[in-house]
Amino acid sequence: MIALEKTALRFDALGVSAPADIAAVFAELRAAASAESAQIRGTDSLESFRVKWLGRRDGICSRITENWLKPAPPEFKKSIGAGLNELRSALEGTIESAKSSVADLSSGPGIDLSLPGVERPVGTHHLIRQTYEEVERIFLSLGFSVVEGPEIETPYYNFEALNIPEFHPARDNMDTFYIEGSGGHLLRTHTSPMQIRTMEKQAPPVRIVVPGKVYRRDNPDATHTYMFHQIEGLAVDNDITFCDFRGTVEHFVREFLGPKVKTRLRPSYFPFTEPSAEVDASCHICGGSGCRTCKHSGWIEMFGAGMVNPAVYGFVNYDPKRLSGFAFGMGVDRLAMLRYGMTDLQVLFQNDVRFLRQFP
Repeated sequence: MIALEKTALRFDALGVSAPADIAAVFAELRAAASAESAQIRGTDSLESFRVKWLGRRDGICSRITENWLKPAPPEFKKSIGAGLNELRSALEGTIESAKSSVADLSSGPGIDLSLPGVERPVGTHHLIRQTYEEVERIFLSLGFSVVEGPEIETPYYNFEALNIPEFHPARDNMDTFYIEGSGGHLLRTHTSPMQIRTMEKQAPPVRIVVPGKVYRRDNPDATHTYMFHQIEGLAVDNDITFCDFRGTVEHFVREFLGPKVKTRLRPSYFPFTEPSAEVDASCHICGGSGCRTCKHSGWIEMFGAGMVNPAVYGFVNYDPKRLSGFAFGMGVDRLAMLRYGMTDLQVLFQNDVRFLRQFP
């Protein structure tokens, strides 16, 4: 077999004496090229093969042209030219065939278009997150902003600054999770502490909603759990009246449950609001005629609210003679139950995919 090194591809090194010898040399070259082409396994090895044999600068065919054809005596030029053309033609055919084989390997097995497609499950927001976003959307459209705060609070922000004195029942160990060795810190029982923190940092006007997790010592059942979700709201400005409060509440209820839903206010008591009220909505399921959801009363309790107690302004250096406002707090889990007709709060925390897929 002829050596294919660069130094050996010289006409004077071939030792040929007749055109027939030239044909034998090119037969050896074609055999060598065929053996090498059988080792092609991918695009990289195919490109290396092409450059080695057909490269413009140092390819074997280019060197044959320069070192054999040009310096050869006239009687050998025709044989060398014919052999070179046959070699080049064979190489080009080999490369084209190898390209098809490499393309088939890279594309993998063919796709059977008659087979059914693979359904990829698409994740969605949890029902609680969807309810949060809907409530936030309504109040953002009214000019409120969303703020968040820490879940571990001090008694000052969680109770005292909200006009809940030291010996109030809500501060008892039976109702609140206190953290041992923390100097009295606790898991917040509502998101209202952010009302105080915001008013400390921000001059009026203030319009915020505060979403987040809260914690209370409740025994888990169909309507209670020791961790649940709330969203508090606060609006403070000059000359905010009870009518502003009621109009805001009615707008939210209609946006959330439907335009035909009515609201009513029942007197209540909360330490940080005065006067205080429970907000009820006419049952959106039975239209107020009475059903299991509304306990056949025609009304559903929504949340507590009221005008901000002037005593609260004293903790944040607001002038109660000039400023007024309202606050509200609602359980997001309960809102989700009302809107989607659920009777058991616990399904919201069990991560049952069959249940969650009902609310894409």
